[in-house]
Amino acid sequence: MQIAIYNRVFETEDIPLFEQLLGLLNKHQITPVIFEDLALRLKHHVQMPSKYEIFSDAVPLQTRVNFVFSMGGDGTMLDIVKFVGDKNIPILGINLGRLGFLASTVAGEIEFAIESLMKGAYILDQRTLIHLDTSIPLFSEAPFALNEFSVHRKDSSSLIKIHTYLNGEFLCTYWADGLIVSTPTGSTGYSLSCGGPVIFPQANSFVITPVAPHNLNVRPIIISDNSIISFEIEGRADYFLCTLDARSETIDSTVSLAVKKENFHINLIRLEGQNFLNTLRTKLFWGIDHRN
Repeated sequence: MQIAIYNRVFETEDIPLFEQLLGLLNKHQITPVIFEDLALRLKHHVQMPSKYEIFSDAVPLQTRVNFVFSMGGDGTMLDIVKFVGDKNIPILGINLGRLGFLASTVAGEIEFAIESLMKGAYILDQRTLIHLDTSIPLFSEAPFALNEFSVHRKDSSSLIKIHTYLNGEFLCTYWADGLIVSTPTGSTGYSLSCGGPVIFPQANSFVITPVAPHNLNVRPIIISDNSIISFEIEGRADYFLCTLDARSETIDSTVSLAVKKENFHINLIRLEGQNFLNTLRTKLFWGIDHRN
């Protein structure tokens, strides 16, 4: 068995946890496949295993990897998606960050997680990705996102106009600071903070959510994820910001953009006792009323 280990923000306070993880993998004769930057940092602090492999932007993950451990917060989970892509490798998020909505396994459960994976005692949640098509090369290595696609004003405080079409038919023009198209997974992130609804992960939907709209008669709208959503953007500034999760590119008004459902999905690992409703209550305090 091989387990890949990814970490984006290395903190010295997490060194004992990485040491424990590597020790457990060695105990169970599991070969670690470590993100190259992480391996270089760990070499200065822990005894590295005698046998391990690396992956990086230049050295892709191999399909023989059985699982990926995302060590960090939800941002780390979003990062690892571009490395996994269409390889169908399940991802387990181990929360070293603050919220941990996607990375819902706590650090103290690492041994339990490894034993569960070895026994097959887990569930795979299939998560839809959003795919971006553009008239110029953008995000060429990974033109997809787990949470959302968005466009924003960039070099001006003036709002922008986003002409939006569904399957070629005109929907409306959003006068706003920006626009978000979110997957069900992303509905509890940026879209939610802009007033969008929470959507269950299994729903076959996207949410279009305006960011600070000028008109009060536009609100988030839920559409089928079989739709193709295309955009034309204009504004007083010459450049705009286009994002896929935490990655961004600068574009101008000549660039055509369209998003649709990606033709592959990401598998997130859910261990015993983990479910979406419980995560809503414990992470977002959904329905909590301190008067009761």
